[in-house]
Amino acid sequence: MPAFIFDLDGTLVDSVYQHVMAWHAALRECGFDLSVWRIHRRIGMSGGLMIRALARELDMPLDESAINRLGELHEQEFRRRIPSISPLPGARELLAELREREIPYILATSGTQANAGPMLELLGRADEKIITREDVKRAKPDPDLFLAAAEKLHVKDVEAMVVGDSVWDMLAARRANFLGVGVLSGGYGQQELEQAGAFRVYADPEEMRRHLDELGVREE
Repeated sequence: MPAFIFDLDGTLVDSVYQHVMAWHAALRECGFDLSVWRIHRRIGMSGGLMIRALARELDMPLDESAINRLGELHEQEFRRRIPSISPLPGARELLAELREREIPYILATSGTQANAGPMLELLGRADEKIITREDVKRAKPDPDLFLAAAEKLHVKDVEAMVVGDSVWDMLAARRANFLGVGVLSGGYGQQELEQAGAFRVYADPEEMRRHLDELGVREE
């Protein structure tokens, strides 16, 4: 029986661009005017790693206090934008069908529990099983989130599939020795996701739901 590990932002809820603009506002507050597209290419990584990557890429020296300050500002800016976030098409229905068919799944996000809570409410299940950034030492592209999620589900490597919207999800899935399933709803292209390791790519959760048989979920 397959088991699914779902990323949250951009995979089940339409929140990628709220995160992008929150980072953009936080960076500007600290005196860094970066193009939005540069920020989007790093969404899906842990916040601290993303900041360090952007700083290295653009030759912006940042000390630990500046990195922490940026993280705090991002949290504030993102929470202001939560009312504009909605579930992606078919997200609720996909999770409901998996529950009805007794297919195990869990959510795994690089975000905090504080940010994940409102997203779970949007999905209609505040009690969903979830692994967050606070539960692991390292977030994506390290595999820790997905390994912790699989352990919580008690599934073997060959049974687990990671569903995500970014190349960082697919890279972390490969490093965890799990199959990757991509969705286009986070803004990455099909070719990018496939090159990063996705063996199937769908437009959004609704298209995935309609093709569950391709992923080994079959009618009894």
